Amino acid sequence: MKANRIAIAVLGMLLAGLAAVPALAAGKSQTLTGEVSDAMCGAKHEMPGNAAHCTRGCVEHGSKYALVVGDKVYTLETSDKAALDKLNDLAGAKAKVTGEVDGATITVKSVAAGS
Repeated sequence: MKANRIAIAVLGMLLAGLAAVPALAAGKSQTLTGEVSDAMCGAKHEMPGNAAHCTRGCVEHGSKYALVVGDKVYTLETSDKAALDKLNDLAGAKAKVTGEVDGATITVKSVAAGS
C-alpha cells in the first residue's frame, strides 16, 4: 500500500514536471532570421510582381505578415505600429524577428533587417 502511494506521488511529480516544459519553452524569447512574407502566400507568391509587392498586397487585403525560415512559415502576431511599419519596409527581404514562438506563431517583440 505504501509503495503504491509512493509510486503515485512520483508519477504525479513527473507528469507535473512534463506539463511545465512546454509552458517554459513557449514563454522564452527567440530570434529567427528569414524572409518577410504573408501568411496567405508563405514562400510561394501568387500575385504578379515581386515578393515585396505580393506581400504588401496580401497584407492590405487582411493577411498577416509571416516569416519564412527554411521550409517553415511563422505567422507574425503584433499590433505595434513600429513593428508593422518595419515589416512593411522589409517585405520580401531578410529580417530578424525576436519574439515568443508558439508552434507556427511568433508574438513579435522586435523586427530588424536581416543579414
